Amino acid sequence: MSIRQHQFHLLLHSADLLEDRLRLQLAPLGIGPRQARVIDAMHRMGETSQAALAREFNVKQASMSTMTARLITAGYILRRKDPDDVRGNLLSLTKKGEEMLTQIEVVWDEIDAFAAAAIGAERFDRLTHQAGALRDALGGRRPGTQRKATRAADGTT
Repeated sequence: MSIRQHQFHLLLHSADLLEDRLRLQLAPLGIGPRQARVIDAMHRMGETSQAALAREFNVKQASMSTMTARLITAGYILRRKDPDDVRGNLLSLTKKGEEMLTQIEVVWDEIDAFAAAAIGAERFDRLTHQAGALRDALGGRRPGTQRKATRAADGTT
């Protein structure tokens, strides 16, 4: 019996290794990769509900509740009652959250530079474009991008 190597395993393994490196580089900031992505998405989305944020990440509201609770405790997110929904809350980044995003982007730049150096800038550029095409084909997108595009289409940016 021959053992076939499935190509997608290479993608999964590479993603795991990059995420491990990212986790190590974010550790001094006191946040993890997923928390960094939530902060980034909230920056793009502006004030939003937890339900909308969960939809953007395609996760259950309970999972997003756990994530946002940690970010609220850390002072990166502010929660306030939604004036249009007595049961709902609105979330927004605090000044500390916006400042954290600047630090996150420095780490993300370092990860991009590391990967580009590892396989060459042109190959890394092609790989990321292909990875984006695969994500899009699978129904994914960068959280917060559709909402902004919709607002821009409506003329409300």
